Amino acid sequence: MDFMTRAAQSHPYKKARGGWAAACLAGLLCLLSVSCGQGSRQGNLTAVQDENERVVTFFSPMEKTDPNAKNVARSASDLTIAMAEERLGVTVAYRTYTAEDYQDKTYDEVTLDRVRSHMDDLYLLNPDTLMALGREGALMDLSGLKSAQNLREIIRIANTVDGRLVGIPQEVVAYGLFINKDLFDRYGLALPNTPEEFLECCRVFRQNGIETPIGANRWWLETFVLAIGYADLYNGGSTEAEIAALNSGQARYSDYMRPGFEFLKELIDHGYIDPEKALVTEAIEGEREDFLAGHTPIVMAYWGAANTETAYGKTDFEMQVIGFPSSRGQMPVMPMTGFGICADAEHAEDAMQVLDVILSDEALELYSQTNRVISPSQNVKVDCVPALQPLNGRIEEGVYVLGSNAGMKVEQWGNTCLIVRELLAGASVDECMAEFDRLQDTALKEG
Repeated sequence: MDFMTRAAQSHPYKKARGGWAAACLAGLLCLLSVSCGQGSRQGNLTAVQDENERVVTFFSPMEKTDPNAKNVARSASDLTIAMAEERLGVTVAYRTYTAEDYQDKTYDEVTLDRVRSHMDDLYLLNPDTLMALGREGALMDLSGLKSAQNLREIIRIANTVDGRLVGIPQEVVAYGLFINKDLFDRYGLALPNTPEEFLECCRVFRQNGIETPIGANRWWLETFVLAIGYADLYNGGSTEAEIAALNSGQARYSDYMRPGFEFLKELIDHGYIDPEKALVTEAIEGEREDFLAGHTPIVMAYWGAANTETAYGKTDFEMQVIGFPSSRGQMPVMPMTGFGICADAEHAEDAMQVLDVILSDEALELYSQTNRVISPSQNVKVDCVPALQPLNGRIEEGVYVLGSNAGMKVEQWGNTCLIVRELLAGASVDECMAEFDRLQDTALKEG
């Protein structure tokens, strides 16, 4: 979460991208560093003594320890890379981003520059960056990898640009509502499935003295909008046709987004969300204390927040993580990050082989079981903590909404986040919809 808060820029869009992008990467960032550091490379390659040594360069958001260090506690991500190094006889050399090094540039801006300049082989990329670089032909097509044949369909949909699979993650990051089940039971409330049921739960909480039922922040309220807006698109059997209509301009993003924004406006108007606090609150930091103390019954967060004691993994009450309310019931929202390979990578063949190993079912089994996260492979299952079983059940049923989709001409996760902030700041729903129309019209003009 530190990466989310440290990219403060002067331009509002640059500031937001430094944050929401980190939210997408949150499940992966913490796994790229380890607890027993053995020094820092400061973003430089370890000196290669043997000119015949095979090296794959990897640009990522965070530092890691020396890959040759002995007896060091490595993260799950590091373990899978070590597996590739051992099997292939290569060295994966890390080049890393820090806000201090790049000052006014976000991680996304830096990766765009580096990929276009062919500076590295392998990258960890956010969805809008994958989309932009994929359209430019700057990323290799990964569909030929052996490991790609085992992917869940959700991964293919989210990371395919112009028919080419340009990114694959090590985990699927799912967002849901974290619920204080004890408070719901106290007031005789069933866990909500629809927007109407959710509003009724908030009304009952407010009636019983809980002033603000929903703990919100400035990053993740778009999850409500996306769940409501795209429940049918992703679960109605016509996903490809509907996305094609949006990309051609025959359909409008604003028509999909309006019900979700109207729902958020109703939550704000009834006082169920404090918009002023949400507008300045960082994710988890602002709402965690009240949720753990039992003052706020509902917060939103990503899957991994239920697995760690530093977020919501240890509560004094029964916690359940469910999907967001929608016309199709509780709906998980899943943005995508992914590994990508520069199309003009110096060590392209070795990079492809490394990626094939770290995305193999064997490596993903190690990764997923270590971190208890959802695997991109349809063959790898994880025993999640009890609190996550409701959310995981929906995902295993194939019920979900993508929070990001590289196949859409208008980037979803970050843009929706920004426009939700305008709503929190007092903009009308119509004004918010006009912004979606502007974004779509611009994308259509750019082709």
